[in-house]
Amino acid sequence: MTAQGFAVFPTALGHCGIAWGERGVIGVRLPDGSAALTRARLHLNFPDATETEPPEHVRLAIGEIVALLRGESRDLATIELDFTGVPDFHRRVYEIARAIPPGKTLTYGEVADRLGLPGSAQAVGRALGRNPFPIVVPCHRVLGAKGAMVGFSAPGGVDTKRRMLVIEGARAEEPTLF
Repeated sequence: MTAQGFAVFPTALGHCGIAWGERGVIGVRLPDGSAALTRARLHLNFPDATETEPPEHVRLAIGEIVALLRGESRDLATIELDFTGVPDFHRRVYEIARAIPPGKTLTYGEVADRLGLPGSAQAVGRALGRNPFPIVVPCHRVLGAKGAMVGFSAPGGVDTKRRMLVIEGARAEEPTLF
């Protein structure tokens, strides 16, 4: 998979990034704390890509991601992803995750059951931990057993996962001591 370009864009969570090639989006990056750090991580992951104005289909994808993270109900399933180099099992997991609508969740075990592989929740978790398309493949909508907030490898970890689920209306804001 050859990268053509990447872009960094502001969202309600911070600056996200997106990289694309000839066959679609090849990577999405959640905020890394600053636009510069997100840009640096994209450049590290896609060294042959240059930061440039995105083509129309990528601009549309960015608009949908921004709207979703602003709290608008959006279905990102129409964003074309380039799965070149993605193992078949991971791709199957990602297809199930993409079918989870905003505001809804599944557990790792439920994803494993939908794959026809009961008992493979840990393998599902490993696949989602390597998800190159977070938000577009909404791995944040997959929870631990009994809805436990576990397993989010993106920047900010479980706190980012919780924030995204609150934005989408899948979780109520959890009370704090303050």
